[in-house]
Amino acid sequence: MPAVLALVAAFIFGSADFIGGFAAKTLRSLAVTAVSALSGLLAMVVVALVARPVWHPDDVLWAALSGVSSVAAVALLYGCLAIGPMSILSPLGAVVAAIGPVLWGLLVNGEQLTGMTLAGLALALTATVLVGFIPGQKVVRPTLRGVLMAIGSGLGIGVFMIVMSGTHADAGVAPLIVNRGVNALLCSLFVVGVMIAARRRGQRATSALVASGPQLGATPSGRADLEHARPDHAPRGLGAGDPHAGAMRLVAIGALWATVGGVVDAIANALTIIALRSGDLGIVAALTSMYPAGTILLAAVVLRERIAPVQWAGLVLALLAAVLFALPAP
Repeated sequence: MPAVLALVAAFIFGSADFIGGFAAKTLRSLAVTAVSALSGLLAMVVVALVARPVWHPDDVLWAALSGVSSVAAVALLYGCLAIGPMSILSPLGAVVAAIGPVLWGLLVNGEQLTGMTLAGLALALTATVLVGFIPGQKVVRPTLRGVLMAIGSGLGIGVFMIVMSGTHADAGVAPLIVNRGVNALLCSLFVVGVMIAARRRGQRATSALVASGPQLGATPSGRADLEHARPDHAPRGLGAGDPHAGAMRLVAIGALWATVGGVVDAIANALTIIALRSGDLGIVAALTSMYPAGTILLAAVVLRERIAPVQWAGLVLALLAAVLFALPAP
């Protein structure tokens, strides 16, 4: 069951990325992340009011630190993909995000890997590279700076998995509330800073939030398949009439998409934490690292984008890995 939950969470994470891509067509990336974090936080609070989780001080502390690492992961991710090439750095970050928790589970948690589990991990990591591949991009050698930033981004995402796996079972969504709260606070401070800087330059604050130039897309929790998370069918352009009214309209459209993406991502996080508490950290991390699968499948269904053969191979390997993880140990 943990393997199935983790794989489902991965596809939902990919869906959140896809929706976040619509928001990033009209709203600046970190503004999208801030709105997504706020909407996800609200969704978690609603769940907490019903489920009444137990708040443990150590969970709160570690979850707050994971919130900081999540914001750092987002910043490093956008930075390394701006440097490029995406086709190498995006899968690299995803693999590191999986390997870090796997090593933690082995060396710290003392998790035991059977031959079947090792085969599943090998398939899962291979699938992560293949589904994260961005077709059509010229392959060039990445810079050392880009590689280090991708590794740092993956480690930041891995910290989230490690922290959540160590929270108390009766804590419910409480650690996620703290994580999202810190994430939302830091990103919101950034957005407010951008708006203040715009006012000092004599611009309207809302115009500073509108996407301009090449956009990297946005993901609520630092995960990304950014090529597919920027669908061309998303609304864009100020149109005729009052530029301020047009900017307000774009901000509202982006905020709406970001809100939906944040709620979807919150669902994926909830499934992930259930899987982490009932299964091995390494297995859950390896399966959730295949989040681009959800994005490329939605892009194929909604936008009629073609799935490259290597990505189909990755999807098949992902399913095979999930089957191996789900099989009972001999």
